[in-house]
Amino acid sequence: MNDTTESLIAHRSIRQFTNKEIDNELLVQLISAGQAAASSSFLQGVTIIRITDKHKRDKFSKLAGGQSQIISAPEFLVFCADLNRSTRCCHKHGTSPTEGFMEQFIIATVDTALYAQNVVVAAESKGLGICYIGAIRNDPILATSLLSLPKNVYPVFGLCIGYPAEDPEVKPRLPVSVILKENTYDSNDEEKQIDLYDEIVRNYYAERSGNKKSQSWSEQMSGLLSSQARPHMRAFLASQGFEMK
Repeated sequence: MNDTTESLIAHRSIRQFTNKEIDNELLVQLISAGQAAASSSFLQGVTIIRITDKHKRDKFSKLAGGQSQIISAPEFLVFCADLNRSTRCCHKHGTSPTEGFMEQFIIATVDTALYAQNVVVAAESKGLGICYIGAIRNDPILATSLLSLPKNVYPVFGLCIGYPAEDPEVKPRLPVSVILKENTYDSNDEEKQIDLYDEIVRNYYAERSGNKKSQSWSEQMSGLLSSQARPHMRAFLASQGFEMK
């Protein structure tokens, strides 16, 4: 196992940061690493917005449920799936864009996730910590307003980056044997492994240094998937031009 693999496996979400700033040269390196990610059809359907305005940081923290790391992190970036730029290319060359297709939405969203994860890998290799903020989608209309996003762009998630002021435990993942299949999807042997994994996760939550609780992974997923998850997103995406044809 090399340094890259060890860094990936040691990933934790960091929510407390020191006051040390990230110099601009390093930040540009991280964004450049993000740009090096694979991009379907070379779309490069991503725009990253750096939030330095304290008022906007406060607004994002509130709409994300009061997550204070948005305010305290040296850097807070919002990653947006962007089809506006490529649509303008059609206008530039006198063609008519075919807007609102599901495939275009998927490509731009996947691009955004791949870019962000490249930024994360690069950041963690430099000793930085990160925390994804999916909760900016709690109020995507407000997020869009704060960012002045045009049509065919939507905010996918935020990302806090900084030097860690905490050392949380690594959260155990599902066994590789559960998620790695050969040739076909086969879940016949999963239940026993998930039962064992449930106990590992329950022990992790009970023994970790902060935010202790008594819950297994399958209990957590049962609660997650039996409740509505941001039902406003479909209408919001349609209003931004992502009609899902």
